[in-house]
Amino acid sequence: MMAPDSLGAWWIDRLTSFTVFGLNFAHPWVLLLLLLVPLWLWWQRRRDASKQTIPFSRAGVLARGPRPALRFVKWVPWLRAVALAALIVAIARPRSGARAERVNSDGIDIALTIDISSSMLAEDFQPQNRMEVAREKLKRFVTGRKSDRVGLVAFSGEALTQVPLTTDYPVVLAAIDNLQVGQLEDGTAIGTAIATAANRLRNSPGRSRVMVLLTDGENNRGAIDPRTAAQAAGAFGIRIYTIGVGSEGMAPVPVGRGLFGLRYENRPVKIDEPLLTEIAATTGGRYFRAKDAAALQAIYEQIDRLERSSVEAKAFIRYTERFRWPLLLGVFALLGELWLRARRGVLP
Repeated sequence: MMAPDSLGAWWIDRLTSFTVFGLNFAHPWVLLLLLLVPLWLWWQRRRDASKQTIPFSRAGVLARGPRPALRFVKWVPWLRAVALAALIVAIARPRSGARAERVNSDGIDIALTIDISSSMLAEDFQPQNRMEVAREKLKRFVTGRKSDRVGLVAFSGEALTQVPLTTDYPVVLAAIDNLQVGQLEDGTAIGTAIATAANRLRNSPGRSRVMVLLTDGENNRGAIDPRTAAQAAGAFGIRIYTIGVGSEGMAPVPVGRGLFGLRYENRPVKIDEPLLTEIAATTGGRYFRAKDAAALQAIYEQIDRLERSSVEAKAFIRYTERFRWPLLLGVFALLGELWLRARRGVLP
């Protein structure tokens, strides 16, 4: 046997899922009032049967005899009953065509900040170079977005916004495909990159502001100190995740062009990990080291998990309201009753 609270919950569940001819009702409990309509009809018939007076107000009606008059009298309570029932159904708000709609909340604003200096052509992520792997993993990260605004900043010796914050992910993906080494003056200006991305994020309306900074070198260009830029970003509530890209030891790095294309030399991989760690710690983010393509993919997945709790998306059910039809039926029934009373002189 159900407990009283369980029984109440069961009835509420039955009512809220109640459907008739494919129609759902916003206030299904109102339909219980329909049980009163037959009782009202029964009471009306008893009241009319007990009346001893003649229910006509004009002598012209009496002159036509009792049968036509009684026929019109019989319809009056039925029209009233139809009107009451229709109005009750309208108040219960019948609706159809339910469909789920997703409403994006503020979500996360993410500025993807990627190094496109010449060292990103280093071929220590065989069979691809760092740039190709970075583009591929960035695209996969963007594809996993659902309700986040994403922007893209490219930097080397200077920084440039490629795409402002947007939810138009195909545009972001196309911009990532177009990233090429040599588009900007060579070098590694990490401070300038942070300042440029932070400028895009600082006034954004998102619940969370995130910068993902990917680089394979040391800060050697730009007038803005990376630590100062990180502190300013942290003051705006921007969390920076830094990623150092590159294997350990030596890596083939392009040093110029020859007769057969780029010339490579094995040079030591230099990533300023203490600086990247400090930048991330200053803003409440984390530093990651990607020594190969699989590690870079795992890092983006980890960042996704770290920020997933901040994403808030609401889903609701939108219906097509159908209350107008029973409402019109009720109004016409009431008008019909009034017309009969006026036409045939039936007293209230």
